[in-house]
Formats: sequence, C-alpha cells, structure tokens
Amino acid sequence: MTVIESATGRRTLPNRVAYALAAGVIGLGLFASVTPSPLYRTYSLLWHFSPLTLTLIYATYAFGVLAALLLAGGVSDQVGRRPVLLAALAGLMGSTVLFLLADSAAWLFVARGLQGLATGVALSAASASLLDLHPRRDPAGVGLTNATAAAAGLGLGILVSSSLVQIGWEPRVLPFAVLLGLFAAALAGAYLMPEPMRERSRLRLTLDRPHVPPVIRRPFVLAALAVLSSWSIGALFFSLGPQLAGELFQTTNVVVAGSGIVLLAATAVAAQLTTGRLAPWIATSLGSVGLAAGMVLIVAAAANGSSALYLAGSILGGAGFGAAFLGGLRALVSAMPPGSRASVLSAFYVVAYASLSVPAVLAGIVVTYVTLPATFEIFGSVVAAIALVVAFEAWRTRPAQRALRPMARREVLHDAAS
Repeated sequence: MTVIESATGRRTLPNRVAYALAAGVIGLGLFASVTPSPLYRTYSLLWHFSPLTLTLIYATYAFGVLAALLLAGGVSDQVGRRPVLLAALAGLMGSTVLFLLADSAAWLFVARGLQGLATGVALSAASASLLDLHPRRDPAGVGLTNATAAAAGLGLGILVSSSLVQIGWEPRVLPFAVLLGLFAAALAGAYLMPEPMRERSRLRLTLDRPHVPPVIRRPFVLAALAVLSSWSIGALFFSLGPQLAGELFQTTNVVVAGSGIVLLAATAVAAQLTTGRLAPWIATSLGSVGLAAGMVLIVAAAANGSSALYLAGSILGGAGFGAAFLGGLRALVSAMPPGSRASVLSAFYVVAYASLSVPAVLAGIVVTYVTLPATFEIFGSVVAAIALVVAFEAWRTRPAQRALRPMARREVLHDAAS
C-alpha cells in the first residue's frame, strides 16, 4: 500500500486510498450490524428468550446509534475525522470481543449497545470524510459511494455470516473472529489516514437536537421520507425476515433463511448503480413505487406461504430501496454547507435508525399476539403506504425544476447527467 508524507511529517495514505477506506468503514459498520442475525435463532434456543427479546436486542443496536448521533454526531466537525474514526473502530472491536465472550442474553444487549454507539460515531465521521476526500468534491459521486457501501455492507454481512455459521465449525465464534480481523485492518488504515479537517477545536460533548440549516430543509425532508420508507423494510427483514424465510422455505439452513436479505441488498446496489446519475427526484419517485410494489408482493407471500413471491418481493423491494435511498441522499449531500456536514448527516442517520429501531420493536410486540406472517402483512402494508407517500412528495419537487429559465433548466439537467 502506498503511503505519502504529510505536511506535518506524518506518513499518510493518498487521498484516493483514504476515500476508499472511509467508504469501507461505512460498509464494514453495516456489515457488523447484521453479523449476529443468522445466530439469533441459536441464541434464542440456547438461552430461552422470546421473539420480543430478540427484537429488543436488535433495537438496542439502533438506539445505541441514535444516542451516539445525538451526543457525538458533530464531533468530527470539531476535533477532526481521523481521531473520531480511530475511536469508533476501537469501540467496534470491543463490541466484537463481547460477542465472542457472550454466554447469556444480557451479554448480547451490552454488545449490541456498544456496537450501536460505535457505529453511530463511525457513520457520521466516515460519511463526512467522503465529501472531504473526494478528488472533485462531487456530491453525486459521494452520495452513490455512501449508499452503495451501506447496501453492500448489509448484503455481504448476512451472506458471509450465514455461510460461516452454516459451516458448523464454532458458529458462535468464527463470524466474529473474521469481523475482528476486518476491524483491525480498518483501524490500521485509519491510523494512516490523512486528516481532511484544517480547522479543529476542542471536544465538546453536549446533547444536541438534530440540526438542519434552513437552506437545506427541503432536500432533508425528502431524504428523511425516503430513508423512513426504505429502512423500515430493513427493520422487518433484519429482525424477523430470517424467521419468515425459514417458515416459507421450510428449512433451518441459515443461508437460505437469509436469502431475502441478500437479494434485497444486492438489488439495492444494482439499482443504485443504475439510477445513480438520474435526477434525485426521479430516482426517489421510481424507487418508492418499486419499494411499495415489492412490499405488496412480500405481504402476499406471507399471506399465501409462497417462497417464490417472497423472493420476487425481495428483489423488487430491494431495487426500490436502493433507488429511493440514494435519490434522497444525493439531494441532501449536494446541498450541505461544508461546516455542517457531520451534523447534517447525523440528523439524517437519526431518522434512518429511528426507522430501523421503532418498527422492529413494534413488530416484536405484535408478533407475540399474532402470527409471524400476520405481522409481516400488517407492517408490510404500512411500509407500502409510506413509500407511496414518498413517491408523491418526491414528484412534487419536479415543478421547481420546470419553473427555471430554459437555460438554467438545461444547466440543471447537465449537472444531473454529469
């Protein structure tokens, strides 16, 4: 790996390598978030806890992320990106060690809580670093990198963890041992990373309300609505999806049970690469319609016990997830003022992880009173309805472009194409 010497005499990675590292931290954070998922059934049988406890363990992670974003989301704007990334990766390594040592549900709560706290800090700092380190400061390129890294991390996390668990050799150890090695490599890379923040101040940890400057509130609302609908499907899939797939496929194979999540993430990445240069409102509108249609298929699959409909819904819903999430994020990134990047992205991820945690907890409560398929029918219908609202709201941003002078409109279309 090539390293260069900075102005301070410290040997650092080239900016392009550091940019890839920041994207890798985002992907690795999401990779780690789903690594325990294939083991939840094993944990529940081993330590005798209910589906509600399972969803609470899952939600503990999301609440940890929310706490980190509210307490430390803008810290990297103060003290710099590199020290925050180093601290976050060290925390993620600590949570992985807790998973390796876990011998009761209480350990899982602690491990997931620490993992959430560290992930919240890492996502905010790494996302802001992308725009700082991009060679052309291209918001569209940064948005695409951010979204694809997140979706790829989710899909690879489930696929790798499921495969390692299915191998059967130390299934409660091997996935976390691999994860620990990946974090160690990322930590070494972050140590060599150049610091993109030139002006830094002392650390101030205060409980701040998510702040979005008035000038970007409209794109923030669109991005928030898009992430609300798209990550709500993630809440269902990551907490209860493997159980539903196991029932539909009538199997205990964790790779098959996780197939819906893998397909969801894979098609999300494909959709993001396909729609990455469309105008954000177009991508968000089309993606939200696709997301709603995919959820309708998944609801039908749950009602009829159809594994084929479940896979089709995962593919269509994943494509919609990817396009809608990226479209909203691109509109937001392109409008962010430089001095508020970490804090705005923190506010964005607050919405994202609230969308992951609250539906997961509610689904865990509902599933104790009704069947698992009925729970998917209820929440899937709600997600589909929200997605259609997002499509409508994204479409409403279209007249603003039409109102521009012909020359200005051509410039906007040219920018979107580039």
